[in-house]
Formats: sequence, structure tokens, C-alpha cells
Amino acid sequence: MLSQRASRAEAAEQNQRAEREREQERDEQALQAKRDLYARLNTAARAYRVAARDAVEAAERGEGADPALLDAAKESWADQYSQAQMALTKDVLQIASTLNRSLGIGYLVVKQLPSSPVLGEAYQRAKIWFSGPLSDGVYLLRVTLRHDLGVEVDPHFEQTCVQMLAALDSARNNLARLLAAELAQAAASTGTQLRDRNQSRADP
Repeated sequence: MLSQRASRAEAAEQNQRAEREREQERDEQALQAKRDLYARLNTAARAYRVAARDAVEAAERGEGADPALLDAAKESWADQYSQAQMALTKDVLQIASTLNRSLGIGYLVVKQLPSSPVLGEAYQRAKIWFSGPLSDGVYLLRVTLRHDLGVEVDPHFEQTCVQMLAALDSARNNLARLLAAELAQAAASTGTQLRDRNQSRADP
């Protein structure tokens, strides 16, 4: 009986040890999946910003940029962001969501460049956006992901995060208003030209 009890106790201990090992393996796999997701999200954000910035610089030099490159970077980011939405914690998702809107404004900046009334100012504004606020936004995402993984722990992280988010939101809103005003101005100018053209055709 003592031998049987000892055997049962040993078997129970082995089962518990095996369960702990399986649980540890599941935790490690989940953490690795999280690292992989964060790495892809960070890479996609950086690639999107760089593709948009390069498109602006190529246009300023008078070179024809391949729009497919920017669209591919945009789609890659959208795919990774969509996946991340199902896995990110609330705080991390707030950063990613803010950056998503900011990258979208950057895409509009590139697309509206040809119709900007003052190209010199438009190019300068675009370069400032991609090298300043948007670059800071991509950096903030990377730091936030590293902080969430426990790789980079900053005691002042939350305060810094709030300040950078506010700055990015403000810069994005200002840029969005400028783009909307330019778009309205371009539409009004086009309408005036059409009316003048139609009037000239109607005059004898």
C-alpha cells in the first residue's frame, strides 16, 4: 500500500510538473506571437511613413514616383493594424489608432500635392509633417510596444505618452484643416473656370 501511494504521489507530481511545463510553453508561445505582431506593426508603420515621404521628395525633384509603392505600404499597414486591433490592450490601441489617423492624413498630403495652389509651401509643409509629427508618432508607437513587452521601462512613460499624443493630435488636426481648405479652394477655382468657359461659349 505504501508503495502504491508513493507511486500515485509521484505520478501526480509528474502530471503537475508536465502541466506547469505546458502552461509555461503556452505563455512563451503567446508572448512570441505578441512580439511578432508588434514587430510587423512597427515595420509596417515605418514603411508607410517612409514611402509617403519618399513620394513627396521625388515629386519635388520632378521625378515620377510609382504610386503603387505608396499604396502597397498603405495596404500593408492597414492589414497589420486590422490584426492588431483584435489583440492590443486599450492603452496600446489608443496609440496605434492615433497613428493610423495620422498616417491617413499623410497619404492625403501626397495625393493632394499636385493640386496645391502654392507648391513650394505644400512641399515644405509635407516634409515638416513626415520628418516631425508623423516621425514622432511612429517613434511613440515603437516605444509603447516595447514598454508593453517589458523591454523598455520608463517611469515617466505615461506622462511622455500623453504629451506626445496631444502634440500629434494637434498637428494632425491643423494639417487636416489646411488640406480641407485647399481642397475647397481648388474645387471653387475649378467651378469658376467651368462657368467662365461655359459663358464664353454662350456669348455670341
